[in-house]
Formats: sequence, structure tokens, C-alpha cells
Amino acid sequence: MTPTAADAARANPWPALWALVTGFFMILVDASIVNVANPAIMTGLGADYSGVIWVTSAYLLTFAVPLLVTGRLGDRYGPRRVYLTGLALFTVASLACGLAGELELLIAARAVQGFGASLMSPQSMAVITRLFPAERRGVAMGVWGSVAGVAMLVGPVLGGLLVSTLGWEWIFFINVPVGVVAFWIAARYVPALERHPHRFDLLGVVLSALGMFLLVFGLQEGQTHDWGAVWGPISVWGLIGAGVVILGLFVWWQVRNPGEPLLPLALLRDRNFSLANTAISLVGFAVTCYPLPVIFYVQDVRGFSALESGLLLLPSALMSVALARWVGRRVDRVDARIVATQGLAATAVGIVGYVLLIGNDLSPWWLLVPNTVLGFGMASIWAPISTAATRNLPLQWAGAGSGLYNTTRQVGSVLGSASIAAAISWRTAAHASDEAGTAAAMSEALWLPVLVLAGALVVVALFAPRASADASAQERRSG
Repeated sequence: MTPTAADAARANPWPALWALVTGFFMILVDASIVNVANPAIMTGLGADYSGVIWVTSAYLLTFAVPLLVTGRLGDRYGPRRVYLTGLALFTVASLACGLAGELELLIAARAVQGFGASLMSPQSMAVITRLFPAERRGVAMGVWGSVAGVAMLVGPVLGGLLVSTLGWEWIFFINVPVGVVAFWIAARYVPALERHPHRFDLLGVVLSALGMFLLVFGLQEGQTHDWGAVWGPISVWGLIGAGVVILGLFVWWQVRNPGEPLLPLALLRDRNFSLANTAISLVGFAVTCYPLPVIFYVQDVRGFSALESGLLLLPSALMSVALARWVGRRVDRVDARIVATQGLAATAVGIVGYVLLIGNDLSPWWLLVPNTVLGFGMASIWAPISTAATRNLPLQWAGAGSGLYNTTRQVGSVLGSASIAAAISWRTAAHASDEAGTAAAMSEALWLPVLVLAGALVVVALFAPRASADASAQERRSG
């Protein structure tokens, strides 16, 4: 596209945002939609549990591990080009997943699908940063962030519906027409933005990819291997420890690199960017945690079907969508700390509501009440934290910043998934194996995301006030 098209997109960036949101929603739904299809996939392909778990693990690994690099690719080659490449790869891989007649082929196709998603994810946030000026970015980040929250909840509902009506293959086939439409509207409405020449830090790429792989793989597989040995003398904790050490070496190299580092550490000198990355990892942790104990309770204790239990989570998804633009407009007018604090507090109150309701004699449908409170809370979280992260982000580092932000969110989600599984196992072992014991275990496990949200509240309270952050950024730019 011509510079005139880019200028027109900046004057009216909303068509570009909606085009990006379509693909972004699709890739995040795919992170969770497979969970409800695992039993059907096991039956259809004659697989066991340890094999079918890799249908999800392969996707999450190839999604999370390359994010630091794929964000940088957008800076160098242009976010539009990288996004469309990832979307095409994701769509073709979705077709291959649906056609796979063997478990190994399905896992391989899911790995390709995850890499396509990794190419797409950082570009959406980077384009928002480039098209929307800081003073109008809150609404855009509200829409973008609410899509992330909604996708995590819609995945199990949509998956249960498709599997029960059309078969497990259709959780992948449905991506094909959606992907084609998303590609067309992105090609039409997302402009070709200026590219920034960068030299790739090859050692940084290797260290970040290897460290992220070991860390994410260890966290994902910990519960499966009972936090013990994975291969011979190699343990889950050994993998996690090696990942942490290699990521430490990566940071050391980024400081020492005489050329251009993969991750510009100057990004982390922005107080709000650093704090926002910490906060979003904690939010990703908590949002991944809380649905699982609720679903176990309503299905195992109260006899709900997969579809009915999914419907119990629907109000929060609808609230997030309905309130996204209103919250975004608040963020453009009010300090991000205030809005994020309200959102985190409301989310914690909603989860405490679950704790108090689970195990009593009321109808499970009363759980819709705390879920609605959660909807308000989550709608008020994504926009202020994302806006605080990107408000003073230099445009030439938009991809790098987006890659880091998405990486910390994804790692938080993986850590949350592993931690809530361990918490459920721990509390279940402490109670009798009857319905009352299961209810008590699920209720107690829900305190984990509440504690994590309390930590996020502390982090958000440390955000620099908007006026102070803007002055500091102006001083850095002028200096």
C-alpha cells in the first residue's frame, strides 16, 4: 500500500483494528478449544491420554516460544506482511489438522498452526501502537484486550458445541472460512506501515528460543509427569531450572551485545512498561486458573454437561465485549492505575463469590452472579494495563515491545494452568473422595487466583501517574 493508505488508516484506524481482532480472536480460541475435544480425538484416532495431550502442548509451545523473535520480525519486515504470512500458515494448518487421520500428523499440524499464531499475535498489538495515538489508544486496547479474555472463555463452549454436533474435526475446519475472511479484510484494511531496519541477533534468537522452550515445556508437562522424571535422569524441575538459567544468559547477552540486541533493554527502563509486563503475566495466570475448578465442580458434583458448564462462563465473556469501548474511553480520560485497580478488585471479588457459593445447596445457576462481576472486572483489566505498557513505546520498537508483552502474558497463562492443576490435586488429596470433598477441594483451589490478583494489585499500584510517565518519556526523547 502507499503512504497515503497508511495516512488514511491513521485518520480512521478502526477498520484495521477490527480486521486484526478477527484473526487474533481465532488464534486465542484455538489455544483452549481442543481441551473439550480430547476425549473425542482419543476415540477417533485411537490415542491414549499421554499422546493426545500433545495436541494442545505442541500448539502452545510453538505459539509461546518464538514470540520474542516474531515480534521483532514485524519491526523489520512490516507488521502487515508478517501478520498475513502467519494467518495464511494458520489457516492451511487448520485444514491439515481436520484432515489428519493419525495422531502424529495432527500434532505436527498443530505445531505449524501454533507458529502461524506466533507470527500473528505480536503484530496486532504493534499495529494498534502505530495507528492509534497515545491519547486515543485506550479504547483500541480495550477492544483488543477484551478479545483475549473472551477467547479464553468462548473456546470451551464453542468446542463442546462443535464436538457434540459435527465431530472433533470441525473445531479445526471452522478456522478455514474464518481464516479466509480474516485474510481478505486484513489485506484490505491493514496498511503497510514503515519498516525499521534491524540486524538480527542470532545468538539472542537461539538463547531466547531454547530458554523459552525448556521453561514452557517444563511447566506444561509438570503435572503429566507428576513433577518428576521426564526422560531418564532428566526431571521436570531440571528442565525448568535449565530454562531459567539460559534465559538469564540471554539477558546477560542482551546487555553485553556490542551490536543490536534482540530485546532492546531500553524498553525496560520505562517504568510502566516493565510493571505492565509483570501485571499482565499475573492476570494471565489468574484468568487461566479460575475456570477449571468451577467446571470440575459443576460437572463432577452437580452433573452439568460440558455445554451447560461452558454457559456458566458466558456472562463474563459478554460483559467483556459489551464494556470494552466504555472502559477504553475511561482509560483515555482517567489514570490507568485507577481503572486497572477497579478491574482487578472486581475480578478478585467475583472469584471469592465462587468460593462462597461452591458446595452449598443453592442451584449452580447462582454461579452466574459472580461470573457477571468477573465480566466487569476483566473488561476493566486489559485496556489499562495494555495502554500503560504501550503509551510511551517508541514506534521503531513496537514489535519488540509487543513480542515481550505477549510472551509474558503467555508464560503467565502456562504457569497458571500448571499451578491450578497442582492446587486441585493437592486439595483433592486432602479431602474425602466424595461430592462434598470434591466441592471443598475446588473451593479451596480458587484461593490461588485470588492471591495472584492481590499481587497484581500491588504491581498496578506502583504504576507511574500518567502525567509523570509522559514527562519522563518526553525527557528521554529530548535527551
